[in-house]
Amino acid sequence: MIVVSNTSPLTNLAAIGQFELLQRLFSEIYIPTIVESELLAGGNTWPGAIEVKNATWIQMKSVGNQPLVDALRLDLDRGESEAIALALELKADLVLLDEQAGRYAAQHFSLKVMGVVGLLIRAKKLGYIAEVQPLLKALRQQAGFYLSDAVYQHALELADEQTKMSS
Repeated sequence: MIVVSNTSPLTNLAAIGQFELLQRLFSEIYIPTIVESELLAGGNTWPGAIEVKNATWIQMKSVGNQPLVDALRLDLDRGESEAIALALELKADLVLLDEQAGRYAAQHFSLKVMGVVGLLIRAKKLGYIAEVQPLLKALRQQAGFYLSDAVYQHALELADEQTKMSS
């Protein structure tokens, strides 16, 4: 399975201590080279920077189709644009994106998309984690990840964890 990731799933999973789920779920992930730059943006080391650098199962690739990246940049940030372009170049089976505009753009190109919430639900269904709810809370509180109440509740339903919401 060919999987391409944008920066967001990497940083958010690292921020809640679940980075290794990516390897367990996919064994190998491709990232555009801009992701490394985003992980070190502004002289900071964002969550996931060290993990990505040390992960032998993550392959960095340069994007060849710069005109497509430039066109996507009209509506998306550089990381999303390059992740979508790389996914198309590699004929990826899945692209990991969280931002809504990026997800819509990827779907426009008939790419299958999954975000960090979907990754957590998949990890639970495969038995890699016991519960999704504490990790959703951690995403909100530790990673500063925006998650609407409706999406939060739907994720709990998909994970068979229907409970009253308490964030």
